[in-house]
Amino acid sequence: MGISLDTKSSPALQTIRLGLRENWSQFSLLVLVNAFVGGMVGIERVILPLLAETDFSMASRAAILSFIVTFGLVKATTNLLAGRLSDRLGRKRVLVAGWLFGLPVPLIILLAPSWQWVVWGNMLLGINQGLCWSVTVIMKIDLVGPQRRGLAMGFNEASGYLAVALTAFASGHAAGTYGLRPGLFYIGEALAVGGLVLSGLFVRESLYHARYESKEQGETQRTRRLTFSEIFWLTSWKDRALFSASQAGTVNNMNDGLAWGLLPLYFASQGLSLGQVSILGAIYPGVWGIAQLATGGLSDHFGRKGMIAGGMIVQAGSIFVFLLTRTFLPWLCAAFLLGLGTAMVYPTLLAAIGDVAAPSWRASSVGVYRLWRDGGYAAGALLAGAIADLYGMRWAIGTIGALTLLSGIIVARFMYETHPRRTQPQIERP
Repeated sequence: MGISLDTKSSPALQTIRLGLRENWSQFSLLVLVNAFVGGMVGIERVILPLLAETDFSMASRAAILSFIVTFGLVKATTNLLAGRLSDRLGRKRVLVAGWLFGLPVPLIILLAPSWQWVVWGNMLLGINQGLCWSVTVIMKIDLVGPQRRGLAMGFNEASGYLAVALTAFASGHAAGTYGLRPGLFYIGEALAVGGLVLSGLFVRESLYHARYESKEQGETQRTRRLTFSEIFWLTSWKDRALFSASQAGTVNNMNDGLAWGLLPLYFASQGLSLGQVSILGAIYPGVWGIAQLATGGLSDHFGRKGMIAGGMIVQAGSIFVFLLTRTFLPWLCAAFLLGLGTAMVYPTLLAAIGDVAAPSWRASSVGVYRLWRDGGYAAGALLAGAIADLYGMRWAIGTIGALTLLSGIIVARFMYETHPRRTQPQIERP
């Protein structure tokens, strides 16, 4: 079953060109849109864990992290749907729908009479993130073609996570001045409205670029299309590069969930002020965002495998620094390294998926990868919360660090290089 788009507005494939320079205006617009998407998550990074303790008097770490569990599960599932829906309905329609789900989130948190309302609001945020972030990734891959995917993903993820850092710092500062909830509400609602307007009025459909690339690669209507079940198992297990990327994405977001939900509580328990916690909460995604401007492009020159394996190992080392030290300055250095390691991994994983998956099923493969990656939020929050309640936060931090190190070893052992200029993908195409 194919997509149904307005054929009158469909450009002829002969007029389409792939490349960053050829599509710079739409690419730049999508970079800006993804900054709005990232900002929607950033407003929660510092505030929600503290809100759980102050406004709702919650003591259980597992209960506090429930908002990340629901966010992760919903976002992971929505990622899976976003890829498939964008193949069937078109990218832009899915992007606009995602913003409609994001609009009520800040208001729900502002007015929430109980923690359950916050959890429900985060379910809507998960849908917003799953649809909007997935589609901006897919659209940039569509536009730039095969040679510059790493650079494109670097810009995409940089814009999103720089916005996470800026809004985390801004909302933390506003919370110190106006209170936890009002600071989150005004910033969040402005981001949601801005993202919807940009996406609805100015973003153009990019599915035609994927069709053009299919034609360039020799895919025809007679080429057997993979079923969704085949795509799922190829991405999850059967192809070594896709499996390696999927498991690394899962573990990466497990430690991101740790940084989001547990580390602010850990820092506060060691006597840091709200301002210091906000700085640590912002420096990690800030370095993550800025460094991706370089790391994505570097993976186009030096390959994907080494960047991913090395990045996971750097992340593990930084988490162990959080565990083994107890003062602000070492933690600041660890937050910097955690951001750097994540920057090495995040855009490179998406570029590797784009390298291996054919244009006709690439969006669905990205959706499957993002299912596993963002499922890491839920798995990490459940695991860290349970261990923190039973044995303390330090045990939870150490466990996530060990899993991150193991993931890097798996990539080094099993992944093959995917960049087309270095080696040809080893997947068997029907």
